[in-house]
Amino acid sequence: MALKDTLLRIFTWWNGQTVSLALITARSGQFVGTDELGNKYYKAQGPLIDRSVGPERRWVVYNGYADASRVPPGWRAWLCHNNDIPPSEEDYRPREWQKPHEENMTGTAAAYRPKGSQLSWGARPAATGDYVPWTPGE
Repeated sequence: MALKDTLLRIFTWWNGQTVSLALITARSGQFVGTDELGNKYYKAQGPLIDRSVGPERRWVVYNGYADASRVPPGWRAWLCHNNDIPPSEEDYRPREWQKPHEENMTGTAAAYRPKGSQLSWGARPAATGDYVPWTPGE
């Protein structure tokens, strides 16, 4: 591992796995599976430290930038304890209404800016005149 990668792992939390998470994963993590984006999923081995945390600790190690929208629906259900069986252990197929992942472009030049937004290109549309303000006593 290059020096740059080592420093990034020590000082950043948004780019892959931090050193502390790597230690916790190595010490008490049981590998569960990988999704199509390369994210790796783990669950805690052994007894719970604190029963107030829930039935079982589950976590994801992102492949690259940590963006929660990069977790597919099947894995999201498993992480949130909505499903006990991870998608790697079942024949999971996305439903027809589930859309494929689209990267979150907020804050970039490719962000969605609807017509009429102050950040969109071009002129704002003219007011339609259908707005009637409320005044007290009417």
